[in-house]
Amino acid sequence: MTAAIEKAGLIVTDVEVLRLHYAETLRAWRERFVAHWDEAADLMDERFCRMWEFYLAGSETAFRYQDLVVFQVQLATRIEALPITRDYMIDAERALASRDRGEADVRVAGE
Repeated sequence: MTAAIEKAGLIVTDVEVLRLHYAETLRAWRERFVAHWDEAADLMDERFCRMWEFYLAGSETAFRYQDLVVFQVQLATRIEALPITRDYMIDAERALASRDRGEADVRVAGE
């Protein structure tokens, strides 16, 4: 992967391995889907809803118990394009969380 990135003239500036975090994301997606089941069934059908819930539950289980991971790779065109630590990401996440805190049903994966 890195050879293709470098060949394209990009620089890897950060790599994060999402392990249980992604299992929590899938759980949250499944919970939201089930909460809106009737709306989804109106758009698609019951068969689709059962298959989609099964897919989400199976994917969550695989990430939780079968050692699956997702790599999040951040790329840039210039080495100086970003701060040298991840602090700016954490600050942005906290700002978004505090902005959204008043909204019902808003939850970050893992909460």
